[in-house]
Amino acid sequence: MATVEQGKPRRLGQVALAVGIGNFMEWYDFAVYGFFAVVIGQLFFVGDDPVVALLASLGVFAVGFFFRPLGGLILGPIGDRYGRRVALSISVLAMGAATLVIGFLPTYSSIGIWAPVLLVLMRCIQGLSAGGEWTGSAAFLIEGAPKDRRARYGSLISATAALATLAGSMLALLLNSVLTDAQVESFGWRIPFWLAAPLAVVGLLIRLRLDETPVFIELQAQAKVAKSPLSKGAKRNLKAILLTIAFAAVQGLGYYYLATYVVNHLQVSLKLPRSEALFLAGAGLLMYMCMCPLAGWLSDRLGRRRLNIIGTVGYVLLPVPVFALIGLGNPALTIFGLFLLGATQSLVSVTTVVMLVELFPASTRSSSSAIGFNIALAFIAGPGPYIGAWLARSLSSSVAPAFYQVAVALIALVAVAKWLPESSNNDLSAEVVNWDRSKAASGAEPVLAN
Repeated sequence: MATVEQGKPRRLGQVALAVGIGNFMEWYDFAVYGFFAVVIGQLFFVGDDPVVALLASLGVFAVGFFFRPLGGLILGPIGDRYGRRVALSISVLAMGAATLVIGFLPTYSSIGIWAPVLLVLMRCIQGLSAGGEWTGSAAFLIEGAPKDRRARYGSLISATAALATLAGSMLALLLNSVLTDAQVESFGWRIPFWLAAPLAVVGLLIRLRLDETPVFIELQAQAKVAKSPLSKGAKRNLKAILLTIAFAAVQGLGYYYLATYVVNHLQVSLKLPRSEALFLAGAGLLMYMCMCPLAGWLSDRLGRRRLNIIGTVGYVLLPVPVFALIGLGNPALTIFGLFLLGATQSLVSVTTVVMLVELFPASTRSSSSAIGFNIALAFIAGPGPYIGAWLARSLSSSVAPAFYQVAVALIALVAVAKWLPESSNNDLSAEVVNWDRSKAASGAEPVLAN
């Protein structure tokens, strides 16, 4: 269909801007917690051991992920029944409100046990919101993109998430540079959370002004909007959901190691000053962000399956030597190691964004992709920073956190190598999905999604 496959360049530019700004706001809010996990752990949890405090703080970070599947179960069906724009508007509003509240929470010294309780509650709301953001943004942007440039448009989602995390990193670096440690612990850590309010308002206003995607408009015109997208999708899309869990686990774990764990690892395990750790982690994110458009271009030329497998193999082979390089404490070697991880992450991230759209039928896309993606992030990727810190402490090794990445990637590699199809030629408005693994054969007669 012309409106779906060809798109309108000028309109796509507006949509890309809106998705990019909204996505920036969402992931700035969700990631900024990680950059102040050490300080938050000291202020909201009891104990003299900084490692124990960090583990508690990262445990709360993981709690937000456990609520992502519930957010997907709520926002996914809203996107399938009432439109992608409605679901994305709800998510950006909820995320902004919860993040702003965190910035005003009293600490343990003020209200005792209620401090971590309220912190956990706000992280749960953030998790609910994030449960519909990534998959919703992917559908909203890619459903109107030209077939031969879907991955290049999809790379915007990966890049703006990295930019948001980088902005949080640089803001944290600035605050740690101009404020004393006492001032950071007193009020400085709250400033990034207070900034959520204006970002949320901007993101919401931009999203409310956009039209629905051409795919959803076509579903409405043909009266094909699913009345029960969850149950329908669970029955028809089981194979795609299980595959999504596999490749999303690698993508999510890689991103949260790169975006939130590394900066804390540098501080706690390697004893680097906070400002130096933030600078090095920010350099890694900048390199990753710049490589996302290149990964999108490669994916549009070479397909999703090949690049995703290459990236997954990278996460089997690279984490151990990279963490060994980081453990040497040399800034140049640390940046080189983060460059290797960033290159690998760009391949799995961009292909994941596009496959979340291409592997699912139009009427159940938001619901089913959100289920698989958020299960992976809740139970495998989200706890990653906590597991990495626990491994480093338990084994007294700066390389130990890599073991979890390698194990997850190795298991996922078996699944994607055997079952992942080439989806780059799939019709996004169709209710059928092609499951052939060959790009050359992707024009063959499609089969019903499982």
